[in-house]
Amino acid sequence: MDVMQPFYDICADPKAYARSWKARTGGKVVGTLCSYAPEELILAAGALGFRLVGGSGALSKADAHLQAYSCSLVRGALEDALSHRLDFLDGTIFPHTCDSIQRLSDIWRMNAKTGFHLDVVLPVKLNTASARDYMTAVMRKARSGLENMLDNPISDDDLRQAADTYNRIRATMKTLYAIRRERPGAIAGRDMHAIARAAMVMDRHDFLAGLTRVVDRLADAEAPARGDAKRIFLSGGVCNLPDVYGFIEAAGGAVVGDDLCTGSRQLMGAIDLKDDPIDAISRRYSERAVCPAKHTGVRTRGEELVRMAREADAQGVIFLYLKFCDPHAFDYPYLKDTLAAEGIPTLLMELEEQTASDGQFQTRCEAFMEML
Repeated sequence: MDVMQPFYDICADPKAYARSWKARTGGKVVGTLCSYAPEELILAAGALGFRLVGGSGALSKADAHLQAYSCSLVRGALEDALSHRLDFLDGTIFPHTCDSIQRLSDIWRMNAKTGFHLDVVLPVKLNTASARDYMTAVMRKARSGLENMLDNPISDDDLRQAADTYNRIRATMKTLYAIRRERPGAIAGRDMHAIARAAMVMDRHDFLAGLTRVVDRLADAEAPARGDAKRIFLSGGVCNLPDVYGFIEAAGGAVVGDDLCTGSRQLMGAIDLKDDPIDAISRRYSERAVCPAKHTGVRTRGEELVRMAREADAQGVIFLYLKFCDPHAFDYPYLKDTLAAEGIPTLLMELEEQTASDGQFQTRCEAFMEML
């Protein structure tokens, strides 16, 4: 559909988009490495948040600093930085989540030339009163850090306007996810991937306008649902490989939901605009569905995954994990057993951006669909 073209253009070369945006607006661009980066604060400061999700090119410089068993996200991002492909960044925010991103922060600070460096040291356990207080203190410190580093004060009104923009983006994305859930095949998996990827790099006001056009077009269209398709839920972290969706669809499946951190997890949770803005933003990051680098209870992750899969009426769950992603690998046996106890079949696929495994993925997808 023609309304999708801006998203595909950005996905084809997100770095070129950021450079063009910076030249056009005179604004500043801030890199982030995780969905726990406080995007609302970046927008409130008048900057463009730019999510780094690794790279697909050959690695040479990064391997001098990172072990070969580091995931492709941190290796690819560092390769881009050391190869000066991120020279448009005015700074980078590192939320403390997994060990790999924390150690990447240290290496980045000493070796990368990408402007200011801001660590956002988030709590690990999120569901206690002390953790909520700590999260709020971290956000206040991040606000002050961004004000100083971008030389731009952030008012409470700026924060409320930014939060309102993100609320509208997340509400519209929720509508899009509902269309995909209720009418499998109404929007192709590659289209959903392009939208989710653009959400992380595109001017957020322009993104909201484009997203609204897509949702309006789908609401007006009578796109046929693939009633015979196997309903698949995707679970995992970063997925920057759009071909994954094509393989699933070619094998007879249709993705009807996900909890990817480059998917629905970055879009969960509304911000209460009536409260103190920093308190409200902090609460959103504390209360949304957690990734394996955070903790709210021994069984919380499994219960949440079962709930989301059931809500999507999924017939099976495909885990998409980056190779060498220890937090997700640690959680996998427990999550697999939890789903099995509920009668939900699963398939694990390891991804690595720098290594193609198309044939294996396609074959395993076909076998999984036949089993459902």
